[in-house]
Amino acid sequence: MTERNTASTPAPGGSRWLTLRPWLGTAARLGLAAVWLVAGGSKVGDLAASGRAVNAYQLFPYDLAVVIGAALPFVELALGLILLLGLATRLAAGISAALLVIFIAGIVSAWARGLSIDCGCFGSGGDLAAGQQPTYGTEILRDLGFLVLAGFLLLWPRTPISVDAALGRDTPEEENDD
Repeated sequence: MTERNTASTPAPGGSRWLTLRPWLGTAARLGLAAVWLVAGGSKVGDLAASGRAVNAYQLFPYDLAVVIGAALPFVELALGLILLLGLATRLAAGISAALLVIFIAGIVSAWARGLSIDCGCFGSGGDLAAGQQPTYGTEILRDLGFLVLAGFLLLWPRTPISVDAALGRDTPEEENDD
C-alpha cells in the first residue's frame, strides 16, 4: 500500500476550486466595482445632499459630516475604478471592507438610536418623510453581502483579467490556498 502525499496532491474537487476561484474573484471584483461606481455616481452630482445624508446619522459635528459627505462619493468612485481595472486588488478590497464595516456600524447605530433615516448609500439619503419606515435590516444584509465580496478578494485577489495579473502581482504562490 502506498502512502498518498497530501502536500502536493489536491483534495478531491480541489482542482475544480483552483480553476473556478480566479473567475469567482473576477465576478466579485467586478461586482464590488459596480457597487462603488453606482454608489459614488449617484451622489457625486449633489455633494450637499451627500453631506446632509452623513449628518442625518448624528455621529459627527455638522461641518465634519459635510466634509465626509462631500469626499465619500470620490472615494467610492476611486475604489470602483481601481477594482474595475484590477489594480491593487487586495488593497482596494481591504479599504472596501473597512468602509463597509463602518457603514454597517453606522446603520446599526441609527437603528439602535431610533433614527428614521435613509442610509444614503445609493442616493441623497437623510431624514425619511412622515410615514416612511427605514429598511435597516435589508440595508445591513445588503452591505454584509458586499462585505463577503470584499473578504473573498482579500483572501484571493488574483483575477485573470486585471492589471495586477498583467503586472504579475498576487501570483498564486502569494495567495492563501486554504
